[in-house]
Amino acid sequence: MLLTEIDHVAIAVKDLDAAIAYYAEAFGAEVHHREVVDSDGVEEALVKVADSYIQLTAATRDDSPIAKYLEKKGEGLHHIGYRVDDCAQALESMVAAGATPIDKEPRPGSRGTTVAFIHPKGSFGTLIELVQENL
Repeated sequence: MLLTEIDHVAIAVKDLDAAIAYYAEAFGAEVHHREVVDSDGVEEALVKVADSYIQLTAATRDDSPIAKYLEKKGEGLHHIGYRVDDCAQALESMVAAGATPIDKEPRPGSRGTTVAFIHPKGSFGTLIELVQENL
């Protein structure tokens, strides 16, 4: 089994601060990590839930994938992040099983992770992020 656990559930939001305030008020949640990922044009806030996260993510520029998603579909569930021990191996395994990679090879992600995205086509309509923690 290449998947070790759910790393995060990503929710696309228009206003990151408003989403953070809502999660704080509704659930008593606190932001565990907040980061701008310039390469993806996003700012994210991670709310820790047990050993996983809820990733609230907002666009930092109009041409980012999150901005395009928000424009097309509105706020809501964006993708699922699966934690793996070896991102390259998991990516290779998924491609061999018929998945369509967005990233042809793993790349740096937030929190010092290594990540690769899999297109929803060929993954039953779900955008998947493979996440390898580099401890």
